[in-house]
Amino acid sequence: MAMGTTETTGAVRNADAGSYFLPMVLMVALYFSVGFITALNDILIPHFKDLFHLTNVLALLVDFCFFGAYFVMSLPSGWIVGRIGYKSGIIAALSTMGVGLLMFVPASMLISYPVFLLALFVAGSGLALLQVAINPYVGALGKPETASSRLNLCGGLNSLATTIAPRVGAAFIFIAAGATTAQLARSVRLPYVILAGFTFLIAIITRFVHLPELIEKPAATSSEDGSAWQFVHLRLGAAAIFAYVGVEVAIGSILINFLGQPSMGSLSHVAAAGYVSLYWGGAMVGRFIGSFALIYIRAQRALAAVAVCAVVLVAVTIFGHGAIAMWAIVSCGLFNSVMWPCIFPLSLKGLGRFTSQGSGILVTMVVGGAIIPEIQGLLADTLGYQHSFVIVLLCYAYLVYFAVNGYKIRQPRFDSLPDYVPPVEI
Repeated sequence: MAMGTTETTGAVRNADAGSYFLPMVLMVALYFSVGFITALNDILIPHFKDLFHLTNVLALLVDFCFFGAYFVMSLPSGWIVGRIGYKSGIIAALSTMGVGLLMFVPASMLISYPVFLLALFVAGSGLALLQVAINPYVGALGKPETASSRLNLCGGLNSLATTIAPRVGAAFIFIAAGATTAQLARSVRLPYVILAGFTFLIAIITRFVHLPELIEKPAATSSEDGSAWQFVHLRLGAAAIFAYVGVEVAIGSILINFLGQPSMGSLSHVAAAGYVSLYWGGAMVGRFIGSFALIYIRAQRALAAVAVCAVVLVAVTIFGHGAIAMWAIVSCGLFNSVMWPCIFPLSLKGLGRFTSQGSGILVTMVVGGAIIPEIQGLLADTLGYQHSFVIVLLCYAYLVYFAVNGYKIRQPRFDSLPDYVPPVEI
């Protein structure tokens, strides 16, 4: 999943270019960590499905608890960072993540699915806090005109992590057939203990690395002045983010079990994990291509093109079989790649002083990664894996609508809002 970025609301105090190097290295490492931990869920889902003999709906509670933490913790995370500061917020986030990852040890000893889910919720809560804490730094650590290049660098490392994590996770977690229940439960322990140690190490390093102080700008809005929710295209954009994150997570989460079906060649979990890596690898390649292409192509046109391609590919997946259907769904990763950087600015266009609030609303819609996979899991249990992709098809179809019409500002009373800024065509 693309890591969300919000509008930078801080400025760096008393920092020169030389002081940016170590903080930027730290930010890149943190983005990589977020991607790696998130992508491991795609390995956990089929593993827990086999270990605990779960339906798809129950197995996909992995995504529900992990991404649900983003929704639950978004507003509290903003309050926490506001109270303790960005650097302390990063340390607190990493510590929370480390605790959640270490909880895989007692969960594997108890062989308890609810304890695993609790561990994922705690780790997801730490990741939510981490995103709130680190996003402003990427834009602030350097010249404003080069902020987009820094965001692309961090996004690229995040995508690299999601590409390699499924293969690494599969090597640790998918063990030989015939393993006992205790061995299956224990196989998740080592990778998560290593990740926990890494997050605690980064927390310690953060404590001693000098991070430039971010100065908060005064809040620009109040409840009586209006709300970003008054913008119809912002509301439609929030739904688009919900749909995009939902389908991106859903495809990656169900892919291993889908490719294990007889009609898809009955691939083993290890073999199917390689295609999960290709799915996320396509997103990585697409983001690097998009960083250049979006300079010349308007966001709405780019979004319409990739969403239409995704609709066609999912239709092929639903009605096709074997290699054709497999490569069609894996190829969706390539077209997912530029959806976030297209939807986000289109949704915020013309919000003026409400841009920061609108950005926060869009970030909370990451909860789509908790809801859409559950819906697909329910459909897979009742209708079968191929027909379950109908929900993915509908989400992509909505993105086509948003790209063609939904992004447009068409509510005339906006010009009466305080400090209204006319929309600028992207």
